[in-house]
Amino acid sequence: MEFGKSITKFRKKCGLSQERLAEEVGVARQTISKWELGETAPDLKQAKALSEIFKVSLDELTGNDIKDVLIAKTSNTEKLAGIILKLLKFAIAFMIIVPIVLVAARLIIKHNYAQRSGRLMNVSIQCTIHDKEYGYEFNYYESTGDIKEAGGDAYLANNVGITDADNAYAAIDIIDAYAKDRGGSCEKTESKPVEE
Repeated sequence: MEFGKSITKFRKKCGLSQERLAEEVGVARQTISKWELGETAPDLKQAKALSEIFKVSLDELTGNDIKDVLIAKTSNTEKLAGIILKLLKFAIAFMIIVPIVLVAARLIIKHNYAQRSGRLMNVSIQCTIHDKEYGYEFNYYESTGDIKEAGGDAYLANNVGITDADNAYAAIDIIDAYAKDRGGSCEKTESKPVEE
């Protein structure tokens, strides 16, 4: 609605003549007529006086539909909240799913590695060096020789260089060679499958 038509509508609704409204606003009757015809418009002070006389907001008086603005702002806020909610759901799902996938992948890789590496075996070696007995035991994967667990006399662990070995087979050979170099001998017990 045009501003002039709005002034006419509210003036008539309040039961005011152009003369009476002109007196209350402090302008000439012709000024009210020009406003209503849309030839001129009231300044801000006059528009405020009109809104007080008509008991309406400036938005209503000027025909600004504040409801549409509020609806648009509300709609935009709801859209933004929806986007934020979706992002939060995605982030939470990501924080839950990624660790589960990583753990599952690790278990699968470990299981596949164990299957590729064959059965878990056990071998022990007993050596006599300078009339003293020393022993060491290995749990290892049959096909690769990869050591799962190992342990024994500290003398062998500290002096022979078992940690330099790539696998259980090499570690046993290192211990055997060490004993022979010092005039000793070693005896290996047969490997047997170990239950995991």
